[in-house]
Amino acid sequence: MIQPPLFPPRFTVDEFRSRLVALRALMAERRVDLLIVDQPEHMIYFSGYACTAAMYQAVLIPLNGEPIPVIRALDGPIFSESSWLTDHVAFADSENPIKVVAETVRTRGFGASVVGVERDSHFLTVNRALELESLLPSARIVDFSHVMWEMRLIKSPLELACLQVAAEICDRAAAASFDAARAGINEREVFIAMTSEAWRSGADNAQIGAISSGPSTSFHASLGGRMLEEGDIVFVEPALHFRGYTSRIMRSKSIGVPTDEQVRTAETIIRIQDEQFRTMKPGANAKDVDRVVREGILAARLRDSYTNITGYTLGLKCAPRTSDFTRAFLPESDWQLEQNQVFHMYTSARGLPFSETVVVTPEGGKRLTKMERKLFY
Repeated sequence: MIQPPLFPPRFTVDEFRSRLVALRALMAERRVDLLIVDQPEHMIYFSGYACTAAMYQAVLIPLNGEPIPVIRALDGPIFSESSWLTDHVAFADSENPIKVVAETVRTRGFGASVVGVERDSHFLTVNRALELESLLPSARIVDFSHVMWEMRLIKSPLELACLQVAAEICDRAAAASFDAARAGINEREVFIAMTSEAWRSGADNAQIGAISSGPSTSFHASLGGRMLEEGDIVFVEPALHFRGYTSRIMRSKSIGVPTDEQVRTAETIIRIQDEQFRTMKPGANAKDVDRVVREGILAARLRDSYTNITGYTLGLKCAPRTSDFTRAFLPESDWQLEQNQVFHMYTSARGLPFSETVVVTPEGGKRLTKMERKLFY
């Protein structure tokens, strides 16, 4: 029996505390007395607690003192098991969580303070934001958008270890799917093989990834029920989480021997993308990194146009956001790469996608996904 990857240790209390120190420095710069954190990735990042999306929950982080999670009482046991924090406020399902958050803000002495909110949070809806402001009439509500997304871009050694495990699971899942993919097999059987291997190897997400086959091969195709035929191209994209950290990979397999044109196309794509990876050093400008693939693919006449991005941020990831575009590679992306940032770098042409999970190093982009780079058959 194949053993799962070697799992790294859990995040320590010291790492959580160091994250809080960095956040509080940014709060102090903006003169924020209390921050209401409700984007799930950020709740996990600072508290260790992964809430469900069924009801609104939040972590209140004061400039001084221990953070105060406001959680659903039903989730109390999982909070106690997963979080390093001890103080919390629990609400019953019959209560309005926004009112409980507002009441907690007031009772903890911040009712007339400067209160930061994540206006780019997927869970602070317009209605919730308006209700919260109406319940805190003496507070000054200020926007704290983008800040926590930005501060999570550079990964710690333990975060990189989690991404490395997720990448290894991606490799295993893609290989298992290709082992199952052959003529006469329903594409759902291929997906089952990918999913089973992912869960067996330690993946902790249910939305495992994408698969498509035949003439309509696409990144975002829905799982159908095609029977694979000779000449089909099967595309898989395992998008796997380990402890909430996601790595991704794209590969294709030809059912039967590929054409000479398909082989040449795959080899050209890989050569161009490998050149891009070599440019991914600290200090490199994102638009220059993007240009390598964008202009390379067009110059090779593999595509008539290139409108999509060539890479985006990877890291701690929760639903409903499927991808994190805090950093994305486009012709106008005028920002610099930094060491230990991690990206999903992808490209495609003529129905053949290739992608890797890549970490920025002084020697260039290092692949965390290790699967052989070729068109399989």
